Amino acid sequence: MQKIIYCISGLGVDERVFDNLHLKGYELKYIPWLMPGKKETIQEYAARMAVYIKHDRPVLLGVSFGGMVAIEIARQLKVQKLIIISSVKSDREMPNWMKVAGKIRLNKLLPSKPPYKLTEKIDNRRLGVSTEEEKLMVRAYRKKADPIYLDWAIHQVLNWKNDWHPDNLVHIHGDMDKIFPIKKIKPTYIIKEGTHMIIYNRAKEVGHCIEKELK
Repeated sequence: MQKIIYCISGLGVDERVFDNLHLKGYELKYIPWLMPGKKETIQEYAARMAVYIKHDRPVLLGVSFGGMVAIEIARQLKVQKLIIISSVKSDREMPNWMKVAGKIRLNKLLPSKPPYKLTEKIDNRRLGVSTEEEKLMVRAYRKKADPIYLDWAIHQVLNWKNDWHPDNLVHIHGDMDKIFPIKKIKPTYIIKEGTHMIIYNRAKEVGHCIEKELK
């Protein structure tokens, strides 16, 4: 019988980001994003996401913003293992520009969903998207992303205040991540020349790190 790993994807994306991740003896179960309440906190949101977890002491995996939400879930229920990928463990690991943007509420001054054709090349470069398959996938995300959800989620990222994580946290990060640069981060595993997309385009190496931790 396969064991379950509960997975939370990055900001606004869905389970397709886990398509290339295959772990022996484990089934990946995706927790879908929910529409947030207008003034809902990330802690309240995490509590609603946790309802989808049907096992005691689960293995929880979060990517990017999903890693932050996973930490907030782990604060509320005990986990066997918490794995975050291309994410941060605390606001101290966030780049300075994000902290400044949060303080001046820059996200409230700019559109949360600008026309993707104007920003696509820049966004792809920051994400580490290179192949046509990856470009088509993230383009589909941008087209369907809900502006209300994006506005809420971006606000949560820029204003996240946290200095706690469980002792059993495993952090996997690419050393060429442009969203969360590694210079402020102390990961458990470093994927050499890995970008913010390592969950998709370096999934085999990421999988080896996870399997080592779960043995």
